Amino acid sequence: MSTDGRVALVTGGATGIGRATCLELARRGIEEIHIGHSRSAEAAEELVTELQALGATAHPLHIEVSDRDAVNRATSQLLQTSGGLDVLVNSAGTTQKIEFADLDAITPQLWDDLLGVNLLGAFWVCQAFAESLKERGGTIVNVTSISGTRVVGSSLPYGVSKAALAQMTRALALALAPTVRVNAIAPGTVISGWHERLVGADAAQSNFEAEADLVPLQRLAGAVDIGRAIVTVALDLTFVTGQEIIADGGKALRY
Repeated sequence: MSTDGRVALVTGGATGIGRATCLELARRGIEEIHIGHSRSAEAAEELVTELQALGATAHPLHIEVSDRDAVNRATSQLLQTSGGLDVLVNSAGTTQKIEFADLDAITPQLWDDLLGVNLLGAFWVCQAFAESLKERGGTIVNVTSISGTRVVGSSLPYGVSKAALAQMTRALALALAPTVRVNAIAPGTVISGWHERLVGADAAQSNFEAEADLVPLQRLAGAVDIGRAIVTVALDLTFVTGQEIIADGGKALRY
């Protein structure tokens, strides 16, 4: 995909994988980037400055992806500002740390929260921008997880939500063909504040050190690794659609 005049939106774009994706899009020459955020307004504003230094026009965009009406309002705002959308990255996500055997800890509210953001939120955004993406020959990348392919990760509902997102990726690839490509990147463990928030800094560091030995590439990913994978799929793999690509340094080969 040529990057000239292209417009991108990254949900969950102010922090972690989303932030790394925004920076990589700017490095690759995407001219206009919308930083989707819900609770990270300050981080989004800071990222605007970094993206501008890389030559991109950047806009923070408040978007509660689990709220369809809020998504539609944000969509109208983006289209009025930029005229259309070429690259959509659904990186917004949420979870809680719950042991798989602790079924009683899984509440209706937890299901609503995780499915609302991780699955339905991605759908509402895809739905809202579908016509613009079709008009401009766009591309979508959903951020799934190794937790959707193996019984690992933070909780049972999280893995289910990511497995469903992978299936939705395949279905959207057919629904939006031939003009829009839809793919997914499934990260393994990524060194980021995500894990520190779930289990605490000390436990996260201990887990990182132990897991790195199990990865054929002998290290865990940083957010920048996943951001590069997302942008490569979005911009370079022009004859690939409906695929979920695992980005875990080869660890899944040993499961």
